[in-house]
Amino acid sequence: MHTLHVNLGDRSYPIYIGAGLLDQPELFARHIGGRQVAIVTNETVAPLYLSRLTEALQGFELATVVLPDGEAFKNWETLQLIFDGLLGARHERGTTVVALGGGVVGDMAGFAAACYQRGVDFIQVPTTLLSQVDSSVGGKTGINHPLGKNMVGAFYQPKAVVIDTASLATLPPRELSAGLAEVIKYGLICDEPFLAWLEEHMDALRGLDQQALSEAIERSCAAKARVVGVDERESGLRAILNLGHTFGHAIEAHQGYGVWLHGEAVAAGTVMALEMSRRLGWISAEERDRGVRLLRRAGLPVVPPQDMTAEDFLGHMAVDKKVQGGRLRLVLLRRMGDAVVTADFPREILDATLAADYQGLAEQL
Repeated sequence: MHTLHVNLGDRSYPIYIGAGLLDQPELFARHIGGRQVAIVTNETVAPLYLSRLTEALQGFELATVVLPDGEAFKNWETLQLIFDGLLGARHERGTTVVALGGGVVGDMAGFAAACYQRGVDFIQVPTTLLSQVDSSVGGKTGINHPLGKNMVGAFYQPKAVVIDTASLATLPPRELSAGLAEVIKYGLICDEPFLAWLEEHMDALRGLDQQALSEAIERSCAAKARVVGVDERESGLRAILNLGHTFGHAIEAHQGYGVWLHGEAVAAGTVMALEMSRRLGWISAEERDRGVRLLRRAGLPVVPPQDMTAEDFLGHMAVDKKVQGGRLRLVLLRRMGDAVVTADFPREILDATLAADYQGLAEQL
């Protein structure tokens, strides 16, 4: 087992990474202060891992909330199911919420924990690659709104993140690829040597090689922990973690939440960010192509939806959380491994990026 730390003063917490951690009760017990525990999971993950987590938490007064699975259910109505479970079991302010599942479960359970009795403890137990390397770390919690993704939520840090890498053995290939989009992101924004490592180990990662997966998860979590430790509430540096997300969130909102997986939309959005960085003269066409090839090797889409117009993108991007003073800010690459958040770009460059022939680009590579 490897242990990383997110350094946030008296709200610092560990990230445990290793195989079989679901079967180690002591990891959970040291972060649970009361007698009550509420496990929040979904109908896909529950049959796979709920009994093991319940066994690890025996001795506590347990309640379980099983949510419907999918991004389409990341809304107020589903959130209420968590509150129903907590209140129905008469859970008090000393309860601990444990999120067992992917990013949707983690975001919603964390948001519920932030709100219930004005804040109770919670622990993240992510079971998808995307949630292990991204959403479980950093304290972003929330739900979607029909007009924008993750527009309602709170910054609320967990007490611990427990990453059992063995849970990836049951992850469908499409979900694994979606997680790799976020892994690749770290190489692009702040760790060019990691990008080279991913190019060497991509086949092993897609083949579920445990050693390769553990290293990729650890390096990704370490990168995110560093950024979050400097800028917890995304007032500056942390926004670089959203490479490809402004374009990607527009895809998700336009297509309907859950039609494209989050990582798939981020991958296509990252290609658009690479293209815009090239048009600004910050990276070369060869460097853009390097990123596109790696995303495609990960099994990800590199072409945005063909039915989306520039106006469609702009309409959704106008309600992005990075809009400030009415100005759209984007995460772009000054060079490979060095990202910047900027609103200082000519409108015609953005328009050309939205109108670019991504299908033609994909066919050339």
